[in-house]
Amino acid sequence: MAAPRDAPDAERPPTLAIDAAGVATIRLNRPRHHNRLEPGDVGVLRDIIRSVAASKAARVAVVAASGRTFSAGYDLADLGKPGSERADEGIAILAETIDELEACPVPTVAALNGPVFGGGTDLALACDFRVGTPACGLRMPAAQFGLHYYHGGMRRYVTRLGLGAAKRLFLLAETIDAGEMRQIGFLDEIVPDADALVARVDEIARAICGATDHAVVASMKACLNRIAAGDMDPSQAEQAWARTRRSPQVGQAVTAARARPPRVRP
Repeated sequence: MAAPRDAPDAERPPTLAIDAAGVATIRLNRPRHHNRLEPGDVGVLRDIIRSVAASKAARVAVVAASGRTFSAGYDLADLGKPGSERADEGIAILAETIDELEACPVPTVAALNGPVFGGGTDLALACDFRVGTPACGLRMPAAQFGLHYYHGGMRRYVTRLGLGAAKRLFLLAETIDAGEMRQIGFLDEIVPDADALVARVDEIARAICGATDHAVVASMKACLNRIAAGDMDPSQAEQAWARTRRSPQVGQAVTAARARPPRVRP
């Protein structure tokens, strides 16, 4: 189902593939450059995320990367130089794109096959789930470059990781390993190796695709995000709750579930 493995045709902008089960794989394809996002890649990534959000076929999206690095973030080489308008516009579009990934109605999973830096960390934080291997590491070097980070990225750091961890990573630009990433909540899980990463991401994708009503999944994701942001109208959740309680589909699904033995993950 999900397949966060190396692609045979690499060194190109991000790609999208949606399989028959509804798993949309968004892949970063610049392994020789640690999957950094170039200015021209950002618009492609934004179009892909919008396509997934609008798709009737996609049930879950997996953000994966070729090679041994998840992402080195945005290519900052031309920022601040004469004629750098394209690079400056690209990083502004990236900030908007990652906000759109966070708001995507389809649940999202980041498959972190290796280290992640700069804007790549925010790309992963915008996903609903993050699974990594012991090869992972994280560094946010913006302050060392004199680059002030954009609001959405700082908000995600604070809301996902806490103010203390956000200050440590932004202000000190420390490098942390996979164990520390798990400890502060950047990684939800650490699996032993690349094969286990494929298997676990596939398991998560299957669980999401197995939901009875994907509109309910999208609604609950939106509500959870709004609650975390502090701008949720409780009446909206209450109305959705009441509506599904009366749904014959819920009763049928519960009856079917009771007829099956429970599955406990080892």
